[in-house]
Amino acid sequence: MSTSLEPDPALAGALELARAAAVEEAGDEVGEHVGVLPEDAAALTHLFEADKTGYRGWRWAVTVAFAGPGTPVTVSEVVLLPGPDALVAPHWVPWQQRVQAGDLGVGDLLPTAPDDPRVVPAYIQSDDEAVEEVAMELGLGRVRVMSRGARLDAADRWKGGEFGPRSDMARSAPEHCGTCGFYLPVAGSLRAAFGACGNEISPADGHVVHVEYGCGAHSELRIEQGSPVLVADLIYDDSLLDVERAPAE
Repeated sequence: MSTSLEPDPALAGALELARAAAVEEAGDEVGEHVGVLPEDAAALTHLFEADKTGYRGWRWAVTVAFAGPGTPVTVSEVVLLPGPDALVAPHWVPWQQRVQAGDLGVGDLLPTAPDDPRVVPAYIQSDDEAVEEVAMELGLGRVRVMSRGARLDAADRWKGGEFGPRSDMARSAPEHCGTCGFYLPVAGSLRAAFGACGNEISPADGHVVHVEYGCGAHSELRIEQGSPVLVADLIYDDSLLDVERAPAE
């Protein structure tokens, strides 16, 4: 609302008309007159304190207007608006943006939006050769490397652990990590079975996961959005009438 206009005396003087309109709308919940807000040359809003439980700092706003000097002043609208110190609800944040790491539990489903910037079509290069093609393990710069037996033991531990295919989370998930866009396969002989999770929403973020592990934040998860209210079958159709002929007298 603009406050740079000078209030028209006729509109500013329509205080009792504005109060009567507010009382008609709100009854005894109309408090003291706290100011005016000129809308334009032909309209002005009177503000009254709202003595309404749970609406601290709110105001009844009554807009009055006329067609020009010498014409009757009439009420345009009566609405309840928050004042500068009003208690109002916090700014709405879509649920997709409210979900944080650690919120996803067993059985929860959190589909990835089609335009999520964290994943791109597979034909677009990712600027990381390790994502597109595993580099050869040369062993340069290391005195010793893990033996085959040690690698198999690690694979058994990881497979049977929290991020393996038999965990509660994995068994409740509709899809596996192996088909998820956030799955980063490891290099070398363990590539076929293990990778790292790169989804910040997933409880496995930053952990080694089995290719058959899964959670409700799979990148390709799609959920059918249906009505949560069951529609009852039609029991009686009043467009059809049963007609019985009365016997002739």
